[in-house]
Amino acid sequence: MAKASTNESATRGTSGTGRARPAGRAVDKTRFDAVMQAAERSGLLTEKSGRIGGRVSPALVAQAKRRTGIETDTDLIEFALASIALEDDFAEAFKKSRGKVDPDLKLGF
Repeated sequence: MAKASTNESATRGTSGTGRARPAGRAVDKTRFDAVMQAAERSGLLTEKSGRIGGRVSPALVAQAKRRTGIETDTDLIEFALASIALEDDFAEAFKKSRGKVDPDLKLGF
């Protein structure tokens, strides 16, 4: 886990897994915890030997931190990647199934 800033522990606390959780309103504690716990259960957080490097706009990072309440770059990147990795694509699957219910299906009414 990323090192917390000196004032971070007082404002953010930790989830049941010991992870830093966001302060702020955009990503509430429940969502943050759910995403990170699901990523952990899926084995996505077990080995932390990978490293990401890239150039990004400081304004993009600052806005993402404001919107999520996440204060550290590492936690922000981990949350963003976990959110994408765990997407269930329900909406897309729902759209694809439109109009494909068997007309002979007995629905009980």
